[in-house]
Amino acid sequence: MKTAVPRYYHLDVEVTPERVGQVRRILSAHLRFWDLETLVGPVCHSAELLLHAIEEHATDKNTSIEMWWNGQHLIAAVGANDREMRPDRELRPCLTRIAALSDGWGCCSTATGSTVIWFTQRAPVDQSVPLVPTVPEPALREVLQVPREMPVAVLVGSPGGEAPDACEAAR
Repeated sequence: MKTAVPRYYHLDVEVTPERVGQVRRILSAHLRFWDLETLVGPVCHSAELLLHAIEEHATDKNTSIEMWWNGQHLIAAVGANDREMRPDRELRPCLTRIAALSDGWGCCSTATGSTVIWFTQRAPVDQSVPLVPTVPEPALREVLQVPREMPVAVLVGSPGGEAPDACEAAR
């Protein structure tokens, strides 16, 4: 069974049409490096949707992208620095598609006025491999004998106070 190591990745980028494809390849490479091949499609597609929407609607194109992996869920967040961009207006079609692709999503504002949109993807459970029965190993055919019982007096000493001879005690 693989043990999951928590991972984190952060990328600051100025969004342009050319950079959207580059960011997709960068995120894809990190997910593959983290052995999360099955999450590459939905995560990169959702991030690409957000970057295209930011490129189209935002006046400030500087964006931060973060990914956290905790062993069961991947959380990706895209932060748009534009204070004027409203997710309920400009990003509604994008957020609808992200909601369909992800296990969960959300949107919040930071103290600086930027907007953070996050979504999660759950790692699929590995396909269970049927166990192959093993051939039983040969059993121990020799029975171990229980040590002989000896009277307590022999172990402690003889009633006369003399210590028993080693040969006598073994009998």
